[in-house]
Amino acid sequence: MSDARRRYAEEICGIAEVTDPRVLDAFATVPREHFLGKGPWMIAQPFDREHPYRPTATDDPKEILRDLLVGIDVKRQLNNGQPSAHARWIAACAPKPGEAVLHVGAGVGYYSAILAHLAGPKARVVAVEADPPIAARATELLRPWPQVSVETSDASHPAGRFDVIYVNAGATRPLDAWLAALNEGGRMLLPLTVHLPFLAEAGAAEHGVGAVFVFEGSRARFVSPVGIFDCLGARDERDEPELKKLLDFETASKISAVERAPHARTGDCVVHLNGFCLR
Repeated sequence: MSDARRRYAEEICGIAEVTDPRVLDAFATVPREHFLGKGPWMIAQPFDREHPYRPTATDDPKEILRDLLVGIDVKRQLNNGQPSAHARWIAACAPKPGEAVLHVGAGVGYYSAILAHLAGPKARVVAVEADPPIAARATELLRPWPQVSVETSDASHPAGRFDVIYVNAGATRPLDAWLAALNEGGRMLLPLTVHLPFLAEAGAAEHGVGAVFVFEGSRARFVSPVGIFDCLGARDERDEPELKKLLDFETASKISAVERAPHARTGDCVVHLNGFCLR
């Protein structure tokens, strides 16, 4: 399986245009199949409304060592996220050995294990999942990574401070508690999303689309477009009209700074939210 995992890691890092060998090594080492149970597995088909999932042809783990969304609760259309997307996002916030990492929306823990591999055995990784049954699965599955602890919560009151906050759900702005928990020089990866009418019509009211950014101090960097589930407790529909500007990814890619001090709109404000202005 080691050769198959290496090929998988090379494939997804190639798709994500990730050149960091540490990220490739993490995806080549952490066994995705460990977190997804025995096959056959259900593969998500997001653009097929009549058949949103298809089963894999066999129970060979190589079936899921590909850039695919794999169902973890198909009735609720909950999936283990797209590997190439996470490779790009993880590389963008680049956990270093010994750093403390908070993973918001950890799911069954696969990407928490990737983050833990990068941060190393002496790190502290807190994987937070709001759904109790899925958090329980993550707790069991992450036992081989003793530097990881799992919390069942909405991550609104993180304990301690962190060098990396990795949010795997769509928000309209970061929680003040996340900002307060971020160490100086720390990085926050955050999807900023809005709801669009066609999402509700497709029965995906809990989803949003938008843009992923990394925030470090006053700096902001666009990472990728995104479609993702909502982040519990981190949304305010009043922010969405401004955030719709991020659906123009050329505009999003030009954002380079964040201003948190309240101020009147100026010509530099691209997305102007009170206390969270992207420029």
